[in-house]
Amino acid sequence: MKAEPKPFVGHLAAVLLAAGGSRRLGRPKQLLVWRGEPLVRRAARAILDAGVDELVVVLGAEHVAVAAALDGLPLRRVTNPAWAEGIGSSIACGVDAAQADAVLLLLADQPGVDSSLLRQLVDAGRAGHTRVACHYAGVLGVPALFANEGDLAALGRLEGDRGAQALLANDPSQVFPIAADQAAFDLDDERDWAQWKKQHDPC
Repeated sequence: MKAEPKPFVGHLAAVLLAAGGSRRLGRPKQLLVWRGEPLVRRAARAILDAGVDELVVVLGAEHVAVAAALDGLPLRRVTNPAWAEGIGSSIACGVDAAQADAVLLLLADQPGVDSSLLRQLVDAGRAGHTRVACHYAGVLGVPALFANEGDLAALGRLEGDRGAQALLANDPSQVFPIAADQAAFDLDDERDWAQWKKQHDPC
């Protein structure tokens, strides 16, 4: 019989990954404006509303413009000089900067992710679950929360294009899943962006 998790009382930081070069889109997807606000700022506000102790935003490509889109929000910006090597280096950069007991990882290009969903992950983490992830399209993925010392160390060692997926897939039985169909949509190219706007702002 599985032991009940003990409530988490440590420092919980969110790491928002906003460093990518948006090669397939051809312009910074972090700065795409939806309903009057850049996606990166919408994501940051959703995280701050979810009750984390700190928000660290990892910048890279177009870091000056992306940083400016976050002006006035209570967060910390860090720039990953190796952002072009892939998402792994940005995760490692953010986790190292956060120096937290638990980390909530998320992306700037999942416009369906909102504060309500993020609050569910945060609440599960504070309840003592050491791996919490969104479940969509038959897989476990980000946004995801890690509160295990070994996992945080592994995230801090990531390189290149390797993300957090391997940790979640390694032993799914150890992951507390949150049903999150809205997290399945991420933006890669202009067709994705047009589809998103057509579905959510049809007029």
